[in-house]
Amino acid sequence: MTDSVLCERRGAVAWLTLNRAQIHNAFDDALIAELTAALEAAAADPAVRAVVLTGNGSCFSAGADLHWMRRMAAAGEQENRDDALRLARLMRTLQFLSKPTLARVNGSAYGGGVGLVACCDIAIGADSAKFALSEVKLGLVPAVISPYVIAAIGLREARRLFLTGEVFDAATAARIGLLHASVALAELDEAIERQLYLLAKAGPLAQREAKQLALRIGGSDLAQAGHIDAANAELIARLRVSEEGQHGLGAFLDKRAPRWVN
Repeated sequence: MTDSVLCERRGAVAWLTLNRAQIHNAFDDALIAELTAALEAAAADPAVRAVVLTGNGSCFSAGADLHWMRRMAAAGEQENRDDALRLARLMRTLQFLSKPTLARVNGSAYGGGVGLVACCDIAIGADSAKFALSEVKLGLVPAVISPYVIAAIGLREARRLFLTGEVFDAATAARIGLLHASVALAELDEAIERQLYLLAKAGPLAQREAKQLALRIGGSDLAQAGHIDAANAELIARLRVSEEGQHGLGAFLDKRAPRWVN
C-alpha cells in the first residue's frame, strides 16, 4: 500500500480521502487499486452506513497522473485496455456500492475526478471548484466515465462538454446535475454533515433497495455495465495508441500545443 487513499471511520461513516495532494490527487494505478479495495471493504462492513469520498489539499482530483499518462502513452493496446478496465472497475464499484455515497468536492475535479463525482449518490462541492472533461484536447475521449457522467448531467450537456473540453464552474456543475449543491468552502463540512444526518434516519435495507430501484428504473444496470466497460476500454485503448492520440498525449506531456490548435 502507498497510502494514496486514507481510510477513516467516523462512527458509522467511512471517510475515504484521496491523498496525493502534491499532485492534486491525480490517479495512477496504485490509487485506483487502493480506492477500489477501500470501497469494497466499506461495502462488506455491516457497521458502515455511508461512505464519504473527498480529496486532501485544495483539489478533489485532477484526473490522470502525468507519469502514469506517460507510461500508458508508451504502452501497447492490450496494456492500455487492461489499464482502462481497472479504472472502469473502480467507477462501477462506486456507482453500484450498496451503501449511500457522498462526494465532498473540496476543490477542482477533472477527467476521472468528474467520473468519481458523477458516481456518488450525493455530491456537494465548494463554490470555488472548477470542472472539465478535457480529453478531446489530447485526442482522446472520456470513455470509461461516460456512462456515469451522462447519467448525472444528461445527454445534451454531455455532448457539449465532451466535444468542447471546456472548464466550467461549480454553479454550472450544480445547474446541470453534476453537483447537488455548491456552497462556500467554509460551509462544506456542515453541508455534508446535514446529508449524513438525513441518511442516518433511514433504514439501511430500504436505502439499499431504494438505490437499486433508482438505478434500475433509470436504466443503469450492473450486469450490462460490464459489457459497456469492455467496449469503452477497447475504445480508449485504440485511441491512446492511434496517431492522433499519440500526438495529443505527446503534446500535452511536452507542454506544447497540438497541431490542431491554430
